[in-house]
Order: sequence, then C-alpha cells, then structure tokens
Amino acid sequence: MKKVAVIFNGGTISMKVDHRIKAAVPKLTGEEIMSMVTGIEKHAEIECFTFSNLPGPHITPKKMMELSKYIQNILKREDIAGVVVTHGTDTLEETAYLLDLTIESDKPVIVTGSMRNSSELGYDGPANLAASICTAISEKSKNKGVMVCLNDELNCASEVTKVHSMKLNTFQSPEFGPIGIIDNNEVIFHRSSLPKVKICTDKIEENVYLIKCVTGMDSSFIDFCINKEAKGIVIEGFGRGNIPPEMIEGVKRAIDKNIVVVIVSRCFQGRVLDTYGYAGGGRQLRNMGVIFGDTLPGQKARIKLMLALGKCRDLSMIKNLFEA
Repeated sequence: MKKVAVIFNGGTISMKVDHRIKAAVPKLTGEEIMSMVTGIEKHAEIECFTFSNLPGPHITPKKMMELSKYIQNILKREDIAGVVVTHGTDTLEETAYLLDLTIESDKPVIVTGSMRNSSELGYDGPANLAASICTAISEKSKNKGVMVCLNDELNCASEVTKVHSMKLNTFQSPEFGPIGIIDNNEVIFHRSSLPKVKICTDKIEENVYLIKCVTGMDSSFIDFCINKEAKGIVIEGFGRGNIPPEMIEGVKRAIDKNIVVVIVSRCFQGRVLDTYGYAGGGRQLRNMGVIFGDTLPGQKARIKLMLALGKCRDLSMIKNLFEA
C-alpha cells in the first residue's frame, strides 16, 4: 500500500464556527480532519504533517516558498508516493502555481481545500481530501505537475482559477477545462497536461506589484510603484494587452528605472499579443520593452515574475521565461 504525505496548511477545511463571534475560525487539527475521511486506510497509508493553520488571505509569497521547500524535502523520501496539501481557497491558485514552478519531481503533488467549513451542512473537506489522496496514489498522476483537486475535478495549477465565491465547483480552467476527474475513487484523465515551465530558485522577490487597468487610468499607480523601488510590475491591461495612453509615460519611467514590466489581460480567456498600434496599444508596449505574459492572469503572472526576479535580473532570460 502506497504512503501519502498529507500536509495541513490551514484554510476553510480546518475551520468551524465560533459561536461567540458567529463566524468561522481555524479550529481543527490535521488529525481531526483526517478522522472524517472514513475508509481511506483501505486505499493508502497516511502520514500527517502540519505546516500552518493559516487562512488563505494570511499566506504570503515568502510563506509559499517555505511550503515549497517543505514539500520538496518530503518528496525526497523513498517511502512517500505523493503529497496532498490543504490550503485556503482565496489564495490557493497562487500557491499551487508557485509550487508547480518550483518543484521538480515525478511524484504527484495535489493541492486541495474546501468551500464549506466543518460547521456547515455539506462540509466538503473530507471528500476533497479523499479524492486528492486517490489521485496521489495513482500511477497515472505521475509527471503531471502540481494539480488542484476539489469537487472530484482535477485542474492543472498553471491553468486553474477560482471563479465563484461560494460554489463547490469554483476551481475551473477557463481556457482548456479540467485535466481529469475522480470517479468511484479512480482517477480518469481527459487530456495531457501542457508543457511545464520550471524556475529553479530558492529565493523570491516580493517587491512586485499588480495594477489592473480601468478606463481613464493615468500613471499614478505606476509612479507609486516606482517610488516604492519596485523590482517588477504586472499590468492587467484591456483585451489583447492594451492600456490607456495616459499610462504610457509611467511605463517608460518604470522601464528607465530597470523595473521589469509584464502585460497580461484582464479578460477571463485568451492571450495578449501586440496586435494594436495606437497609443497605449500592444505594439507600442512591445517596442518599449514590456514583456507579454501570454494567457496568465495577473495574480499568477506576479508569482512567476517574483520567482524569475528571485532567480536572476537578466531581462532577456526573464522575457524568455514568459514568452518562449
């Protein structure tokens, strides 16, 4: 029987309602949660670890890097077939993507959580844990990179995003759909995962900002980032990767200060491209030296840029990580 490491890292899956304040707070230990995953001992041997008991919004990029190193140490053990990590759903996709970029192993790494706390009817934590463990022990799950498992669906960490504030099927991959499902405790993959980019580094540059474009925006936020001595800025532009013309001077000032600027789209689907040649259009940004972030949403492009800057400050190498 295969052994799976289950790393408890907080989130709604570890919460219950505190009746004094009438709100959910971290309460459950990993052992208490695992006791609700009935019958799992027939499928896998479980070894529990506790990394943190933090809510999703309390997770920082530095904490994500610490978690990556923690997981990598466990994966080195020959007796561990795979790893399951719990996480708060608010920032789960960012952590999962960082893990996907930094962990090199053929062993499955599955990130899961729950949308309902243990005081609610229909608490989904135990079911999500069971499905994640079944995924971790499957031979089919090897070399798939980090996957996210909730609601009996599997999504690649590089593709998944949280699309709804409360539904159980909130984690979806808008561009390509789920990579597979768990049916009757068996993993079924519908397609192969996309080629994986890896950024081998143990450092992360946290001084990276994300700016979302809206109509009429000027360079004020960009100038704020410059004054904060930012090392990188991700801009969520319109459509194909365009920005209001009033932002152009700010982008120029940032690039002149050797700040790496990456453009992505605020659209739910599709990639950025230098299609438009007007002031603020993608072609002007490309000619200025802005890096294009393909289909990544802003939050993931920021994580990728943080890791890229942690690894090196070579603009051509960073550009290659995003555009190759």
